[in-house]
Amino acid sequence: MLHRILLCTALAFTSLAGAAQTAAPATAEAQQDLSEGEVTRWDARTGKITLRHGELKNLGMPGMTMVFTLQPPAQIGGIQVGDKVRFRAEQVNGAFVVTRIEAAQ
Repeated sequence: MLHRILLCTALAFTSLAGAAQTAAPATAEAQQDLSEGEVTRWDARTGKITLRHGELKNLGMPGMTMVFTLQPPAQIGGIQVGDKVRFRAEQVNGAFVVTRIEAAQ
């Protein structure tokens, strides 16, 4: 019985370790997909954020200032107007949406 418990524990640990190794590159890749910008306006009522940003490689868009919908709006956290940010923008049903945003470090 103890042998089975140890075997199951070892298998579970091995599976978790493999999953962690698989997830690490995806996280690093996701970090590289983030664009840089600065918050110039935030409207909590509408969930719209205006960003002055550099190139958005995933969208083939040059740097400019534009309005995005923030989805979900709660991810704004403590980010304020004037803060430098890293973000991911996507085009969803014809609208430009920020799907991830974080304070730049």
